[in-house]
Amino acid sequence: MAYECFEVDVSDSVAEIRLNRPENYNSMIPSFWTELPEILRELDRGGEARVIVISSTGKHFCAGMDLAVFAGGGGDQQGGGRSELGRQRANMRRGVLDLQETFNAIEKARIPVLAAVQGGAVGGAVDMITACDMRYMSADAFVCIQEINIGMTADVGTLQRLPKIIPEGIARELAYTGRRMPAEEAKACGLVNEVFPDRDALREGVLEVAREIASKSPLAIWGTKEMINYARDHSTEDSLNYIATWQAGMFQPQDMAETFAAKRDQREPEFEDLLPIKKSV
Repeated sequence: MAYECFEVDVSDSVAEIRLNRPENYNSMIPSFWTELPEILRELDRGGEARVIVISSTGKHFCAGMDLAVFAGGGGDQQGGGRSELGRQRANMRRGVLDLQETFNAIEKARIPVLAAVQGGAVGGAVDMITACDMRYMSADAFVCIQEINIGMTADVGTLQRLPKIIPEGIARELAYTGRRMPAEEAKACGLVNEVFPDRDALREGVLEVAREIASKSPLAIWGTKEMINYARDHSTEDSLNYIATWQAGMFQPQDMAETFAAKRDQREPEFEDLLPIKKSV
């Protein structure tokens, strides 16, 4: 399927979603917000991809929200400004929640999502990469919470997720000042897992990590992602209770048996893909 903002490839159980508007620095036009969750959910439902890599083309990873979206008033003046103010504001709130769901789809996917960032990850791009499981950068990359520089509060996930990835004081500094954080500093504070010397090395390095993850039991990976996300937002006691319940239903010995058999036979284990998810309607 052809998309306005993305290219999608699946190879060896790894799906690569590439932002593909390099002439516009991959800025987030309206179709971005519908295409990305559609792609993520389709890959997640299919079960064939075991890992997703979000990468980019051109000079910058993503320049954030396209200025044309802001020029349109953000969609809150429906009815040409003639509708009652409370209803306008309620619609505005609903619109923000809809935008948030674009990146929530990253967390809700059964499979890990890795971000490969070259050049700038600005504004909404920070919202996007903080929803990913892991982040990697080329040496020229940087992040910038641009919203504060244009007089607004970031509202699509950065302020909620970033302080759970890096120390809160650093997150506050970035959010209050809008300064650029270069790749090496991002690695030092734990925002990114690794910095690669250039963009080619970045892509190959991240795909190598993705292939390693894809070689594991996809059911075990799903459970691991589910537990880490749950533990981030819940107490230790609640999280232990959740994993016990999960294991009661999901833990089966077949994948473990295959792992041991593969070691005995000196071969790579072969695991079944996750089952496709049928649409309810």
